[in-house]
Amino acid sequence: MSDNLLSFEPATGEELWRGPVSDIDAEVAAARAAWPDWASKAVTYRTESLRRFADRVKAEGEALADLIARETGKPLWEARTEVESVANKVDISVKAYAERTPNRRSEGAMGLRTAVRHKPHGVLAVLGPYNFPAHLPNGHIVPALIAGNTVVFKPSEKTPATGARLVELFHEAGVPADALRLVVGGPEAGKALAGHAGIDGLLFTGSVRAGIAINRQFANNPGKIVALEMGGNNPVVVWDTPDIRTAATLVVQSAFLSAGQRCSNARRLIVKQDLAEPLLQEVRALANRLIVDHPHADPAPYMGPVIDNEAADGLTESFLILMSNGGQVIRHMTRPDPDRPFLTPGIIDVTAMPERPDIELFGPLLQVVRVNSFEAAIAEANNTAFGLSASLIGGSPQLYDQFWANVRAGVINWNKPTNGASSSAPFGGVGLSGNHRPSAFYAADYCAYPVASSESDAIRASIGVGLRDDPADAPKLVRKGFL
Repeated sequence: MSDNLLSFEPATGEELWRGPVSDIDAEVAAARAAWPDWASKAVTYRTESLRRFADRVKAEGEALADLIARETGKPLWEARTEVESVANKVDISVKAYAERTPNRRSEGAMGLRTAVRHKPHGVLAVLGPYNFPAHLPNGHIVPALIAGNTVVFKPSEKTPATGARLVELFHEAGVPADALRLVVGGPEAGKALAGHAGIDGLLFTGSVRAGIAINRQFANNPGKIVALEMGGNNPVVVWDTPDIRTAATLVVQSAFLSAGQRCSNARRLIVKQDLAEPLLQEVRALANRLIVDHPHADPAPYMGPVIDNEAADGLTESFLILMSNGGQVIRHMTRPDPDRPFLTPGIIDVTAMPERPDIELFGPLLQVVRVNSFEAAIAEANNTAFGLSASLIGGSPQLYDQFWANVRAGVINWNKPTNGASSSAPFGGVGLSGNHRPSAFYAADYCAYPVASSESDAIRASIGVGLRDDPADAPKLVRKGFL
């Protein structure tokens, strides 16, 4: 086995970065040793360190965006929005920590006080994904550090360069080197870190297969916190709207932003039967206009490649399987360069398929289902074990109320895409999409635990019932026949 991990640019195949595989025991031990000192710092000290990190990100923004674009293949304009989210996360997390984990005291009789305060867990492991290699792990790391945890971070083996640079920026800002440790390695390193006895919890963003494995791994250890965000088979429903062109734009944004490599991308378009033809005509026309090219191309592309050839091969095979099982092609998914993982948007009508696969096809592939009633649309939206995001386009306020009340998802939108969630709100799903520990603004909830205290300045105690009389009263009890 090689002692180095390599990263390659999806758009060109060129080597971008290489680094030595980490000693996980050593990294966890370093974070463990650093924890008491970091946790004892005032929260103002920790937040100021992280604000300096945000300043470093802004100062290095263009270089970091270029690195993200090269390593993921996403367009440079989109990488810049990711960098902006990384910097903005600090102030959002400071506000969330104050709002979600405040200190509370109440005064009672005779000087009694009741207090609620929060403690960090200890050493938290963070496993990051490749699609947002800076923003998504940063969404765990920042609130974990603010709360007083130390962190051992393993980026995806497909995007280690971005992860390594992110950690460097924290250290350059004054976050102690041992308060945030980097683990470089492949899937086996991730399994070893997740199962390490020296961590107090795991914060994970990634595939449902890996998330379920992690959930099983921690099933017999309830003392460790586990937060899982595992993607979705997300529906976008189009209903009763005269503005077909705008509806089509929202569908395309939902399905094909980031080359379909967002956990919140729409995988299924559920459309009212009598709207289907005009809507699909507009969706297909707009998809035909999307530029698919390398990250720095001019004009700027809407989509870059998917992460690697293996992912592109899997998506192409999935499209062919849907075709061979009754799917009707609306727009063929094509591979412009057989040697690189560029894919054009694929759209396929699966209404007539007797069984539709309930999997997350992580790429620019949209399945279409036509229905005749709104109740059928809701039933189809819920025809999945996932439950991350869902969106209704069109309809009335009453229909949206019905949609919101009955669709099972953690993010439910109206006349907006399924993706592009705000960091100032919670983000997470139900079912196979998560374990009811939403991230973003609610990440503070799983980075510290509440401690309730009853406190008094003076010692006071009495037992008012169920005691024998004082032994000094024994002669009296003997005379009365009790002893």
